[in-house]
Amino acid sequence: MPQLIQLETTPDLVEQVRLALLDAICDGSLAPGERITQEEIADQLAVSRQPVLQALRLLKRDGLIMDAPGRGVLVAPLDGQQLIRIYQVRGALDALAARLAAQGRFRMPTEIISSGRQALKGGQIKAMLEADARFHGAIYEASGNPLIAQSAQLHWAHIRRAMGAVLQVSSMRASIWDEHETMARAIAQGDADLAEELTRSHAQEAGSNLARLLPPERSSAPA
Repeated sequence: MPQLIQLETTPDLVEQVRLALLDAICDGSLAPGERITQEEIADQLAVSRQPVLQALRLLKRDGLIMDAPGRGVLVAPLDGQQLIRIYQVRGALDALAARLAAQGRFRMPTEIISSGRQALKGGQIKAMLEADARFHGAIYEASGNPLIAQSAQLHWAHIRRAMGAVLQVSSMRASIWDEHETMARAIAQGDADLAEELTRSHAQEAGSNLARLLPPERSSAPA
């Protein structure tokens, strides 16, 4: 058989556009209620309108954007009640993962904690989101139950957006990595009850606090 040239795989263009828009929605670059058009996005990302159209359809299906009056689409408003529900689901999944990880006395790599604190210091929402995802992803993996990560993935776009909304509030993000370190310590010590309680509380308080901070006009769809 002749020697074939190895192909380099790259993510599908539609997926690249979807992820770029999702990043912008989650880190607040595209604010709730902001109107966007295919042309503007295609222009900024230097792509044709076709992958943009498909990416927008996917985001619309997931409830992250909605049709705007007249022309174009807009970023879906944040809904306080929905945020609470999202964090209830996340809290349950994270608490179960923490309990299982504690049973195995999982030790969180110190690099994850230090990079999280560094991201917080840098103030870039995207970097903070990635650090937060690494922390919780490590606990999911340590739980030994792949269904936890799979279940979180079903709602990941909304979980990530909710995380981004929390991180945009400086008063709420200040204690996040102190809380993470406390959770990691309980897990490493094998205290499953405490790890579960701390992790569930961490998620639910974030959701409730954020919902209270949302102005009424951002909690409902525009007329």
